[in-house]
Amino acid sequence: MRWWTIPLLAALGWFAYTLTPFWSLYGLAQAVQTGDVAAVAQRVNFRTLRLSLAKQVSAAIRAEGAAEPRERQRLADAAAALALPVTEALVTPQNVVDLLDDGWPQALDLPEATNRHDRRDGLRIPDAARALRYYLASEMRGFRSVVIAVPPDRPRQEQFRIRMRLHDWGWRLTDIELSEDLRGRIADRISAGLARLRDRSGQEKMGQDKPNQDKPSQEKAAPEPVPPRGR
Repeated sequence: MRWWTIPLLAALGWFAYTLTPFWSLYGLAQAVQTGDVAAVAQRVNFRTLRLSLAKQVSAAIRAEGAAEPRERQRLADAAAALALPVTEALVTPQNVVDLLDDGWPQALDLPEATNRHDRRDGLRIPDAARALRYYLASEMRGFRSVVIAVPPDRPRQEQFRIRMRLHDWGWRLTDIELSEDLRGRIADRISAGLARLRDRSGQEKMGQDKPNQDKPSQEKAAPEPVPPRGR
């Protein structure tokens, strides 16, 4: 065996290994297109997906405008509380199918972006040419993780990215990086709730300060000096 065959075989072995996630991706895409919720649930790690989406939604919220640190912290806690039901609504088998189908969760009743791509451009692998575009749009992260852009031929702001991780000799979906448009719509929805919270808090604070301003002064006037009596 010549010396150059060793690196050649290693390169071919690595190339073959990088193809293995796409067998799982093809099965996931078929399950999404047929609406097979049970098959999708078997290919998704919902625990890690829930944590990832919670971080993305929280990062998209801007709880600025509060001058005092205590007020900023209170609004940040309120933002996390408002983000929780949005995250829980996203991480269900049916809504994951809905999200992967075209990158937009209709169940959240969000206003759709004007430049959102068609349904046919979601996670869909109808032929080998499409599979090749997915492969070229993927990025291996070490030996056990791969990130894939969906749809592979759309601008970055219109794409969402999925992460698949090797687990028990199979690849499972562990993360969906939401598109910029979707993160912005979710942030706008939660920011509107925060704005209502700020207004309510300001009204309550004004109501507490007003009685103190209207309270009459309890200070007594100093007595006037009494002139001395003449002799």
